[in-house]
Amino acid sequence: MNPSLQAQSASPVVSPKAVLDVMQRVADWQLAHPSKHNPTDWTQGAGDAGLMALAGISGDAKYRNAMLAMGATNLWQPGPKFYDADDHCVGQTYAELYLLYREPKMLAPLRERFDGILAQPSQAVGLAYSKKENPKSREVWSWCDSLFMGPPTWVRIYAATGDEKYLDFAVKNWWRTADYLYDKDEHLFFRDSNYFNQREANGKKVFWGRSNGWVMGGLVRVLQYLPMNHPERPRFEQLFKDMAAKILTCQQPDGLWRASLLDPDSYPLKETSGSGFYTYALAWGVNQGLLDRAKFEPAVRQAWAALFGCVDADGKLTHVQSIGADPKKFAEDSTEVYGVGAFLLAGSEVYRLAVLESAKPVQVPQPTPPGLDGKPMGGGLSVMVQRLVKVSVTNPAEFRRDCETVEFDINPPG
Repeated sequence: MNPSLQAQSASPVVSPKAVLDVMQRVADWQLAHPSKHNPTDWTQGAGDAGLMALAGISGDAKYRNAMLAMGATNLWQPGPKFYDADDHCVGQTYAELYLLYREPKMLAPLRERFDGILAQPSQAVGLAYSKKENPKSREVWSWCDSLFMGPPTWVRIYAATGDEKYLDFAVKNWWRTADYLYDKDEHLFFRDSNYFNQREANGKKVFWGRSNGWVMGGLVRVLQYLPMNHPERPRFEQLFKDMAAKILTCQQPDGLWRASLLDPDSYPLKETSGSGFYTYALAWGVNQGLLDRAKFEPAVRQAWAALFGCVDADGKLTHVQSIGADPKKFAEDSTEVYGVGAFLLAGSEVYRLAVLESAKPVQVPQPTPPGLDGKPMGGGLSVMVQRLVKVSVTNPAEFRRDCETVEFDINPPG
């Protein structure tokens, strides 16, 4: 990481209120300017994932209500392509809503789709991403972006149903893709097989920023629901740690990442969609204790400050690279709903980081107590002062509220 980033461990925008405020401004802009993509498209699925993350920490019900309306409008259907992971992404939000409301209609169409895939697996030959060699390549997870679209949906269906066949499918096929596309020397993923032998202008391998952002985000969203005692969990966690260490070295002095991870000079524009996913993943890793706080938290804070700076006064998120299979140039004021999703996911973890920071116990110097002879004992004492407070929390809503944050004033008036 750039030394100047490591030296700056705090940012004025990393406070619970500041983080939540900007998340809501960005979400409000997006809701007021809906994208023109199909509502079951992967672009929308990523945006919906971010809105659900915001719904979990915001006191305003409109974000959850927007997702309920989206599901109802879609009749809780995944996208039309039977096997394609892109058309499964929206199911992440369906499953999360089901976990709150337990209404069978929210899960039934997606479960029917996945049961169909299990009953009649794709006949794609290998993972080569080539219409000529493998015309059914989109029916399997043959491009690394699919690791965000597909596996997190399958593990959420497992969480919702308790049926391990969905979890087994996700784990097996994650590693099938990883074994094929992961570069063990660079600790990064090729976007697909077409990039194995391509090189950037500086001679480095082509590793697209947002594609690896999809993978890091996908890792987080699989680990969130992968049982702690699952035999493959250590392998997932090691992949996450290895990639995080590499991603840290690719962060640029302004706190963001570029469209090409190993040739940032050829793509000098700021890029907020990949940067949003990296911020999300690194912050989650710090919050979960998987990443060293002293090493990674300064990078998270700088990244969030940089993302914050890419939000216009009206709440529009800018510097989002457009849809494409590889790094390309784009307009500085460009935006996309998947970039907003990445920003909101990042904000949800930075918010937790800020809340946890504000909740740390404080060490308070105390007077040195006297010894047995009545004289002050040698050496001062510093004790941890903790107040025991009984807190009762009730849920007035007609749905489950898992993994939400509860705030209260520890020093109420009077």
